Amino acid sequence: MVERLDATARAGLAEGLPHWHMVAGRDAIRREFRFRDFSEAWGFMARVALLAEAQDHHPEWSNVWNRVEIVLSTHDAGGLSERDLRLARSIDALLA
Repeated sequence: MVERLDATARAGLAEGLPHWHMVAGRDAIRREFRFRDFSEAWGFMARVALLAEAQDHHPEWSNVWNRVEIVLSTHDAGGLSERDLRLARSIDALLA
């Protein structure tokens, strides 16, 4: 069973994942990405899809032209879990 993050793990979110922000009214984190155009945004989404599949943890996301919004939360845990943090770090590494 996947467990929700404890207070200690939550305390380090802003420092460990500075581009991700809490979603108002939900136990989830989100980040918006902007690219030059639709093709670049779509290519990024394809790379994230491969990461998500490999980690068996699939994000909520949306795409409008050059923008991609990703929201991470673990349904089985009822909120944020280490799985979300791992995927967020992997997504950030794609852009490093």
